[in-house]
Amino acid sequence: MVITLQTLTKRYGATLAVDGLDLAVRPGLVTGFLGPNGAGKSTTLRMILGLDRPTSGRALLDGRPYSSYAWPLRKVGAVLEAKAAHPGRTGRNHLLAMARSNGIPAARVDEVLALAGLGGAARKRTGTYSLGMGQRLGIAGALLGDPPVLILDEPVNGLDPDGVRWIRGLMRDLAAEGRTVLVSSHLLSEMQVTADHLIVICNGRLLADAPIEQILAGHASLEDAYYTLTEGSALR
Repeated sequence: MVITLQTLTKRYGATLAVDGLDLAVRPGLVTGFLGPNGAGKSTTLRMILGLDRPTSGRALLDGRPYSSYAWPLRKVGAVLEAKAAHPGRTGRNHLLAMARSNGIPAARVDEVLALAGLGGAARKRTGTYSLGMGQRLGIAGALLGDPPVLILDEPVNGLDPDGVRWIRGLMRDLAAEGRTVLVSSHLLSEMQVTADHLIVICNGRLLADAPIEQILAGHASLEDAYYTLTEGSALR
């Protein structure tokens, strides 16, 4: 399943948050989505997921908007914010409500809890979860419908070193299965060892859309390449 952005634009009053993005995020790759704070990354992800309406242009999933799918969790799994769960619900009940809303069997809830390393915390209230546990719960929710597309915003936030290694391997395994994995991150060193392809934006504009090897060419690290790309762009 391909994510396609067609001249995607978003304005908030006089502020141009996303400026005519044209690109495609393809299956079989971990695609890193990079840019400084305020670059328009979160707004772009929200438009893909139908949470914000574009001012103009379109965000499509296999040629259709996210809102057109009857069972969206079976098409796209997303984590935009860690601990986005009611603090009074247990982790299992949080996922069970999500599963029922999309016709997903309850047995799948236990599968993804185990996959995310939360089997022992399944019946604890999410308000007691650490940031890392909340992140794992969000990822479990993203995997609930076994979707062909995963959209993850800062997925290693709050994770300990074992958790970082786990999510890194999970993203690469999902891409190897032919899924579309789009991950927004500020951790350039992590993207250097995880991503196959990079999209870089600044001030809502596309600066790069290329395989990571191409972006790294002539640079000692992704950090060097990133700052070469964005130097001066953030000031315009």
